[in-house]
Amino acid sequence: MSLYSAAIPIVLASTSPRRRQLLALMGVPFEAVASEVDETMRPQEPAAELAKRLSLAKARAIASIRRDVIVIAADTLVTLDGRVLGKPDSEIDAFEMLARLRGREHIVYSGLSVIDVPRARHCTQLVATTVLMRDYADDEIRRYVATGDPLDKAGAYAIQNTALDPVAWLNGCYANVVGLPMCHLYRVLRACHAGVLVHPLRCCPAAIEKGCPWSLDISETPLEERWLPAIIDTV
Repeated sequence: MSLYSAAIPIVLASTSPRRRQLLALMGVPFEAVASEVDETMRPQEPAAELAKRLSLAKARAIASIRRDVIVIAADTLVTLDGRVLGKPDSEIDAFEMLARLRGREHIVYSGLSVIDVPRARHCTQLVATTVLMRDYADDEIRRYVATGDPLDKAGAYAIQNTALDPVAWLNGCYANVVGLPMCHLYRVLRACHAGVLVHPLRCCPAAIEKGCPWSLDISETPLEERWLPAIIDTV
């Protein structure tokens, strides 16, 4: 039985299986709706600002047609040496990305936007996780690329993939690297009075397995002062 009891429906502005899985783990019933926006990077735009802008644009696209909901949207970017690594165009591109990342640190940014449409307010947060990749071999990359798993993922990898097990160490939120920073989302949904939620310490896969030293500092911090008026396009 769901622990959720909110009166306002929730829409996830994504059909990503990974985001849907993480949100479901929090005990939240929701509808997943694809949100199509122009993801072109503006000249000289920092990756962190791009992640925030795109997450808010995705949320606004759904909020413009659904006036009775809370909309959740995220945009996750992998950056190496300050450059954004998007989804690979081919198996060759995936191999090259993974080879560049091998044995090196990079930063994963997520913009997380929540629009509380009935209350005409929104909150956008930026989450950053530093990730050190394992020194995997070329043959390991080839086997992983052959599975097709890297082709729909920013940076050409999934942190949760057990076959490659690409990550040696990280500093920050594991769920952020998967694509939905759960503690940051928990904090916002609680501020929305969005029902009884499962705390990320009890549902985040990494926290369950290894614990999480960052969770409580994030999830228990009051958020009320971060709300801003929602600017919602009309259609």
